[in-house]
Amino acid sequence: MKERLSYRTVVLSDIHLGSRYSKVVEVGDFLSGVDCERLIFNGDTIDGWQLQKNNYAFWGPDHARFFRVVMAMIEKHGTEVNFLRGNHDDFMDKIIPMFMGNLNIIKDMVLESGGNKYFVTHGDIFDSITSNMKWIAKLGDLAYNILLKINALYNRIRSLMGKPYYSFSQALKNKVKKAVSNASDFDVMLADVARTKGCQGVICGHIHRPEDRIIEGIRYLNSGDWVETMSALVEDFDGNWSIVYYKDMRP
Repeated sequence: MKERLSYRTVVLSDIHLGSRYSKVVEVGDFLSGVDCERLIFNGDTIDGWQLQKNNYAFWGPDHARFFRVVMAMIEKHGTEVNFLRGNHDDFMDKIIPMFMGNLNIIKDMVLESGGNKYFVTHGDIFDSITSNMKWIAKLGDLAYNILLKINALYNRIRSLMGKPYYSFSQALKNKVKKAVSNASDFDVMLADVARTKGCQGVICGHIHRPEDRIIEGIRYLNSGDWVETMSALVEDFDGNWSIVYYKDMRP
């Protein structure tokens, strides 16, 4: 039996439940093998855009299992679970804030860890394209899903040829997101906001690229996504943060 992992805090973002390429089975497996005091879903947990477009075509038993795992963490282990709003689950605006025992649905939060404070936010409000030109963001989302479809076919062929998996969709998205990030100073703005809130760090998602670096004295942590990278941020009981990947945690 595989040993369960124990953390103080686990942060996941951009799971995109309801989209064709969401790794719902893998994220359910990951959470079912983890104990933590605090679990944060940092935006785009449910992909309202894709659900509306596909009329729940990609919503099934695995999604029910995901929520059963989360509820078990609350009921059996007393885990505090926080759902933060992202741009793809902006339907939560209608109910934010909501507090139900150990389950909270909120916009953002400040987290104390290792003697420091971290501003936790999905990050889309600091992305000029997402916040100011939503139609371009939706067009980009459509293009990304087309790339994922082509990527699946491409890697099927690579597998038949005995070659390892390669995600050109992720590589391309990283280049595009990096260009957008550089154009809008996404990460720098997040660091600036954290500083104005008296925080020493910021924890975000949105750009599907896990990162841990320092920006002008502010620690920038990005949890990645559960469409391709399948990554999470974890905090141990001494306040140390690290990025973990599902591929490294499988039996």
